[in-house]
Amino acid sequence: MPISTNDNNRIINTKNTQEDAVLDMTLRPKNLKEFIGQNNIKENLSIFIKAATMRGEPLEHVLLYGPPGLGKTTLAHIIAKEMNVNIRVTSGPAIERSGDIAAILTSLSDHDILFIDEIHRLHKVIEEILYPAMEDRALDLIIGKGPSARTLRLELPKFTIIGATTKISTISSPLRDRFGNIFHLNFYEDPEIQKIIQRSAELLRIDTDKKSIELISKRSRKTPRVANRLLRRVRDFAQVRHDGSITNEVAQNALTMLGVDDFGLDEIDRKILETIMIKFNGGPVGLNTIAAATGEEQSTIEDVYEPYLIQCGFLHRTPQGRMATDLATKHFPKKSNALF
Repeated sequence: MPISTNDNNRIINTKNTQEDAVLDMTLRPKNLKEFIGQNNIKENLSIFIKAATMRGEPLEHVLLYGPPGLGKTTLAHIIAKEMNVNIRVTSGPAIERSGDIAAILTSLSDHDILFIDEIHRLHKVIEEILYPAMEDRALDLIIGKGPSARTLRLELPKFTIIGATTKISTISSPLRDRFGNIFHLNFYEDPEIQKIIQRSAELLRIDTDKKSIELISKRSRKTPRVANRLLRRVRDFAQVRHDGSITNEVAQNALTMLGVDDFGLDEIDRKILETIMIKFNGGPVGLNTIAAATGEEQSTIEDVYEPYLIQCGFLHRTPQGRMATDLATKHFPKKSNALF
């Protein structure tokens, strides 16, 4: 029986977990040469980093956007490593007050990098403080209140902000325009995922074969974070149920137990698709209706599940609502409503 999951512990959740953060220290590439995939981004970054280094200047501000789990945080650390500078890490929700961002900015040194994850979640007040900081390397502070209030401008070191977001459309134009380098991370191809799995298996000293790597790759949702997580779970299965080596049969049995199908979909993905196909005859159906029928939050469906379902060609977004595609109908033959 497949393992039941929710958004926080589902095996193919693309969000970063505490376990992922710990293993990142082992598996994270240290430089652009070790980083697999996103070749166009790597080539451009290599040129921009080399040019900035030759001039003795900080790198222009960088904005990385795309679905979670594709390597935005990893690239930020690689940029800092390639530039041979320090990196300070924070996130949009963690910066609550103007004093927070002021303390961070004034603690930076020349050429340091400030990495802001989930930058789309910055408060409007914080964004307005960042405008002169990013453009003029200056921090404008208001001292006092009322008629006696005055503005004090502090000079800041020459630093670089790297922002990461899954929702570039929600970033205001004034903030977005201040990034000199904007890169979109795409889903990975199977050969790239296979190389990532092979590299991770070697680092973790896991005995695998070609067929098992190919199988795990096909079910990794074209996402390195998911690929590494599946590899670890299959390793656990191999150690407990077999001799520790991962073969095609062992990987197949483990992934079946985890409830991850041939397309990398789990129970929740299938529930969303089958809800559209069975309860609403393929759609179109509104997002709020799908959320009510499946018991999932609208934002979770839109941000976590839909991107990959659309990438696979199983789901269409239309002005009238969501629709299941012909491919989804072939992959999921209509069943009785007993599933629900």
